[in-house]
Amino acid sequence: MNSAKKTIAVIGASNDRAKFGNKAVRAFLQQGYEVFPVNPKEPSIEGLPAFKSIVEVPVRPQLVSVYLPPPVLLKVLPDIAKRGCDELWLNPGTESDEVLAEAERLGLNVIQACSIVGVGVSPHAL
Repeated sequence: MNSAKKTIAVIGASNDRAKFGNKAVRAFLQQGYEVFPVNPKEPSIEGLPAFKSIVEVPVRPQLVSVYLPPPVLLKVLPDIAKRGCDELWLNPGTESDEVLAEAERLGLNVIQACSIVGVGVSPHAL
């Protein structure tokens, strides 16, 4: 049996504990994931090293959870596709028709849902 931890990159991770980009990091840590926060402006988030872009994450994450506005996300999608992932979680507020069309064009497996709830945690409990 593979005992390796599941991996997730949280793009738009934040040090502001009120923000979902921070709650996601904490929720996935609680659930035993290896979490790779991605934020170009922060050196670390919740004690984890933060990466400037998804391309710098040292592993191909199984999941990518995004907390970015659609215009920013559109610019990042090609990097996500380049890095690869099994599932791309577009959290509420990140999706637009353009984003969905581009993600599909790039062959990404998109899930439109709150990844925190998806991993079994209530955001309000964090």
